[in-house]
Amino acid sequence: MKKYFIIIFSILFSATILGFIIDDEPLKKILTQIEKYRLQYPQEKVHLHLDKPYYAIGDNIWFKAYVVNAEKNELSTLSRILYVELINDKDSIKKSLKIPLELGLTWGDFTLSDSLREGNYRIRAYTTWMRNFGEEYFFDKTITIGNSISNTVLTQVDYSYTKDPRGQKVLAKINYSDMAGQPLANKEVSYHVELDFRSILKGKGITDAMGNLQVSFVNNQPFVLKSGRISTTIRLDDKNSANKNFPVKSTSNESVVQFFPESGDLVNGISSRIGFKAVNSDGLGINVSGYISNQNNVRLADFKSEHAGMGHFRLIPEATDNYTAHITFEDGSEKAYPLPKVKASGYVLSVSNTDMDDLKIRVSTTETAKPDEEITLIAQSNGQVHFVSKNKLTSKTFNASIPKKRFPTGILQLTLFSAQNEPVAERLVFINHSDFLQIDLSADKPEYKKREKVKLTLETKDPEGKPTLGSFSIAILDESKVPFNEADETTIMSNLLLSSDLKGFIEQPNYYFDEISEDKIRQLDILLLTQGWRRFEWKNILTDNYPTLVYQPETNLQVSGKVTTITGKPVIGGKVTLFSASGDVFMLDTITNVNGEFRFDNLIFNDSTKFVIQARNEKDRKNVEILLDRIPPQLVTKNKNEAMLEVNVNRSMLPYLKNSRTQFDELRRYGVIGRNILLDEVKIVERKQEVKYSSNLNGPGRADAIIKADQLQNCFDLAICLQGRVAGLIIRDGMAYLMRNMGSSFRGPVPMQVVVDGAFLGPEFLSVVNVQDVETVEVLKSGANSAIYGSMGGGGVLIITTKRGDNNNNYRSFSPGIMSYKPQGFFKAREFYSPNYEDPAINAKIPDLRTTIYWNPNVISDTTGKANIEFFNSDGTGNYKAIVEGININGSIGRKVFRYSVK
Repeated sequence: MKKYFIIIFSILFSATILGFIIDDEPLKKILTQIEKYRLQYPQEKVHLHLDKPYYAIGDNIWFKAYVVNAEKNELSTLSRILYVELINDKDSIKKSLKIPLELGLTWGDFTLSDSLREGNYRIRAYTTWMRNFGEEYFFDKTITIGNSISNTVLTQVDYSYTKDPRGQKVLAKINYSDMAGQPLANKEVSYHVELDFRSILKGKGITDAMGNLQVSFVNNQPFVLKSGRISTTIRLDDKNSANKNFPVKSTSNESVVQFFPESGDLVNGISSRIGFKAVNSDGLGINVSGYISNQNNVRLADFKSEHAGMGHFRLIPEATDNYTAHITFEDGSEKAYPLPKVKASGYVLSVSNTDMDDLKIRVSTTETAKPDEEITLIAQSNGQVHFVSKNKLTSKTFNASIPKKRFPTGILQLTLFSAQNEPVAERLVFINHSDFLQIDLSADKPEYKKREKVKLTLETKDPEGKPTLGSFSIAILDESKVPFNEADETTIMSNLLLSSDLKGFIEQPNYYFDEISEDKIRQLDILLLTQGWRRFEWKNILTDNYPTLVYQPETNLQVSGKVTTITGKPVIGGKVTLFSASGDVFMLDTITNVNGEFRFDNLIFNDSTKFVIQARNEKDRKNVEILLDRIPPQLVTKNKNEAMLEVNVNRSMLPYLKNSRTQFDELRRYGVIGRNILLDEVKIVERKQEVKYSSNLNGPGRADAIIKADQLQNCFDLAICLQGRVAGLIIRDGMAYLMRNMGSSFRGPVPMQVVVDGAFLGPEFLSVVNVQDVETVEVLKSGANSAIYGSMGGGGVLIITTKRGDNNNNYRSFSPGIMSYKPQGFFKAREFYSPNYEDPAINAKIPDLRTTIYWNPNVISDTTGKANIEFFNSDGTGNYKAIVEGININGSIGRKVFRYSVK
């Protein structure tokens, strides 16, 4: 414990180092608890740099991932695998990627195929180790995805709210028009209202002459049901309809104002700084003004909000008084809110962060001074203690200055402990040494022409001004097509240094890092008055209530499990064979240990690989069971950034979508349809798999023929029903045969193998299956489809999936001793396509309407701190915007925005 110093605060505003902590056992225990947490529960953080803030169907989402350890912000070597997910507004995972990490870095992409609907989505990223500490630590960003390619309907919804005897009444006025802005009049619309996934209302209506429809509903459980959605389907004609969904962010228009006394409590007679936060029903900050009065209606303090509805004021409260905040909103309405109750005794920890070099600390208390009693102040950042002080209660107020150079850039947690070593006051402050990477971009020309080659030079220096090695990602955007507010962005600085350490939603996180000023420094301090710390709670740490470690850091792909007898006893010395049924071909085997366990480590396979696992006991008999180890999937909880949901998705990004539509039309005109665009005009519905829950090792629906339930409606015997339905398949004695196999064996005809819901039942069981239970029958005739079943599929295979079929298709046990397994393998990132207009093979007639002009997730600066970047402009004119983010080996991070002109 020699690294912690005792520092005595004096009433003369100074602090003196007296020596090392050697005999203060209570303090040693506190510091030991913190150190234990730091060492045993290292925290990882994830940041994703996306190429754009919003997208359209047909686009690709390109991203670079930076995984760092929280303590020093250096690239993490703890986890070697990252999960990145695309989640829709129903909190359903639509796409999931598993990507290998190399020294905390990786990159990937999502293809936004036409099976997705327009709407609000989330990009979520995390490591398995991070799951031990809760989903609030994950990277989680809300984005909007519009649809211009198959979309034929534009919508606009406006909400109004009134009070109703039954609860909160909402009126949604929805307007439907075509892409030219003409109203869709006299169209039938069906609608469904859900609040927190509970059905509230279903109905139908007809749009009026202006394309308007009104949907009204009542929320009779406003304290339980907070938000939801309205799903509508408008019938365009006899064959086509369009689905349109609208978030319901709130069911009332009531604003909320909250008050946060500095360090925790209002204490009798102690001057206190009080932060406040005013938010509208949609969760975004609003401007307010007002004053504070006591119970005698005496006006004591005036206040006015600053950024995002937040502000502060000072008050000297009395325990015998009650205080009221009189709020005036922008619309002129007024409302009164009670301030928190005043405590008769306690502590107040005040911090001033305006000085460039020092934190000004003021501790005030109502406690009576007692001999030999001392209070303690501990300052820590990301779990690492940087400052400890003790002081005797010789005065009820004392002040001190702490040099900021003691602390790293980021959030600093200051906690005051009583003489009984109980936390009694806490304050968060942001330390900013501006020790970011110095990133410069320069172009070889002051301006460019369309499709001209651009040469950019990236120069990077560490915070001390020395050239540095680093890893960077760069996106070049046509700013006229992709306008956005830099303050709204989630950047590497705002995420790793601010958002990742605070609870709840933070409005405009990058506002505090973009063009820093004295006003923004003050407003960031106000934010930390109103926002909660998320790393740990003192009551848990001091009582040894540490997080339960359910998950270990993932370092490689593996397949493991246990082999048991039919009665559940472990099989010792059994042989387990793992071989790939698709993808890269390989076969491995191992022996079970004394607990019947087996493990295949350090595997490398992609996300389309399927396995077959075979087990035998020590006597080479197959009458065993295989139990695989599985990590349960991560649940999707409610979106913490719900305030960022866009209610009118297509309207909000109409210029971008019009450009996307024009781009698609031109590609279609020249016969170059986007790889992921499959339909000319799409009914806006999500696709369903042709065969659900199938145990087919080739994949659901990959068969020579498929017979569905509706084709078997009038059947009584499955074997008889199959006769004549598939070419080359005949029925004899209740068993199915392929004509080519009728004489292919010395023992006579070889029947087709029957597999029901993954279980091998044998050819003779075909007629036993209740035809009314059958959902699909997949017929595997060709060698290409039946080969995966080996000798069992020599006569062909009938894959029968019942209506009771298991809905977990990741693994299936066919019969004792064998099962298929399709784990999630590694995703292989694609390379961003950038046209080379110096190549004569490029079709120069096709208009180049790209919005992301260039994306490179792997820009590495050399020993001189430089890197060169080359690409070609598109046909767009105006400003192009280059966005660079990156990190060096010492954990210094940086972001740079650079613009150049195209004429």
